[in-house]
Order: sequence, then structure tokens, then C-alpha cells
Amino acid sequence: MSATIDTILKYFDDFTPHQVEQFRQLEELYKEWNSKINVISRKDIDSLYEKHVLHCLAIAAIFEFQPGMEVLDIGAGGGFPTIPLAIFFPETKFHAVDSINKKLTVIKEVAAGAGIHNITTQHIRTEEIKNRQFDVAVSRAVAPLGELIKWSKHLVKKGKRQPTEDGGRVPGGLICLKGGDLAQEIHESGKNPKIWEISSFFEEPFFETKYVLQTFY
Repeated sequence: MSATIDTILKYFDDFTPHQVEQFRQLEELYKEWNSKINVISRKDIDSLYEKHVLHCLAIAAIFEFQPGMEVLDIGAGGGFPTIPLAIFFPETKFHAVDSINKKLTVIKEVAAGAGIHNITTQHIRTEEIKNRQFDVAVSRAVAPLGELIKWSKHLVKKGKRQPTEDGGRVPGGLICLKGGDLAQEIHESGKNPKIWEISSFFEEPFFETKYVLQTFY
């Protein structure tokens, strides 16, 4: 049985009608563009809302991105987590970077089709970006934690951010979506990241071995 937009609406109920429509449009847009440029596994396209959109929104379940904040998506692939987060936080600026240009084509076309205007893209390796500073970096299933830190540490503003007045966590540093046994990867990174189990937010079995990690440089 394929997942539907209701998969995300059962966890998040404060979207505007415009945001709901944007999320709804993702299914048709990704099916169209994935048939041209494969960025999502063929077997996963019917689970778009669970395995891709909701997975990325685990970040939004923890962190409150602020208006005007600039976010770097390292190895953005087909737009995850950039696309879901950009819909969720329309006043935050997302910069999607990937070394494979055709993947950025998918991001640009999906964003245009869904009327998402707070995303920019750049065809470049993260470590080659010069003269830019971001408030936070995000990443999903791109590389080991140590590599992500090495690639992006010159691009992210230093220092930990304080929670917002309503108790939400303002993101900073590097926020990653990871899965599986992370012990060796974390050890090799030399860092001690904060770890959240996504299964504590979302009940679907898919999330039982999925995590959100936050580390500072």
C-alpha cells in the first residue's frame, strides 16, 4: 500500500492550505521527474511521503528554523531534505549543493512546479564553495559524519544557538539524517553528536533504525 500525504498530516496539523497543496503536488512532480532522472529508488517512489518527505520532516519535529536563516544542504540529491524543509519553513533560505547537475535539475523543476521560492542550487562539491557562510548545514545519507564535518566546517557559522522563546530548538552546526549502527562512524568523527531516535516521533516501522544527529564544529 502506497503512502499518501496523510502520512505527514497525521503528525503536522498547522500547515496553511498553500503548504498542504505544495506537499500534495510533490507526488506527481517526483513521479514525473524520477521517470526522466532517477533520484529515488523505483521501489520507493510509492512511499515518497513516508520514506522521503516525512523522514526529512523529522528535522522539523526537533528544530525551529528561523526567518532569514540560511541553510546549506550538503549533497542535496533529488531535494531531500531541502524540498520538504523549504515547504515547512517558507521564510528560511535553503541552498542545495550537489556535484551531479542533473539532480539539481530535479530540485529546480520540482520547486518550480510546487511554487517553492526559497531554494537556490549550486553545481559544486561542498568543499569547493568559497566565501559563503551559512547558519546551519543539513544532510541525508551522503557520507560518514567525519567527512561531512570536513567538507562543511569552513561554511557554517560557529557557536551554539539558543532555543526560541517558545522552547523550540534553533538549529546550528551540522544536522544529519542517519540510519543503522552509527557507533564506528561517530567514533571516527571525533565528535559526540546529540542523537534523536526518529521512532520516538513517528510510529512507522521504517523509522526504527533512523536517527537525527546534531554536531557542532
